[in-house]
Amino acid sequence: MYTVGRIDRNIYKCVTEDIVTDEVIITDERIAHIQERHPNDYERFCRYIPEILEDPDYIIEAAKPNTAVILKEIENQGEKFKLILRIKVKSDPVEYKNSIMTFWHVGETTWRKSLKNKKILYKSE
Repeated sequence: MYTVGRIDRNIYKCVTEDIVTDEVIITDERIAHIQERHPNDYERFCRYIPEILEDPDYIIEAAKPNTAVILKEIENQGEKFKLILRIKVKSDPVEYKNSIMTFWHVGETTWRKSLKNKKILYKSE
């Protein structure tokens, strides 16, 4: 388990008001998942994870509770990313943390579809 960044609770309260911590972790199992499903994305782009978490462009509604779908464009690189974050709430087991479930580089079509077809909970100004 690795700490990969922090979230601003004021931004992420659009997902749930019941956020326990601002620390975000990723596990070896989730890294392996990303490497399997999205080859080379983790190795090439993991350095952007703290920025994606700290300064999301959009948070859109997820199918699961206490979960954020984060969209971020790294402007100086022209790269777009989608990250799924499970937020720890008070009713979760004590050992839970805010955890990255998956993360990948997306193209323009996926970016636009995500914004068009899902409810936007947060948009950066």
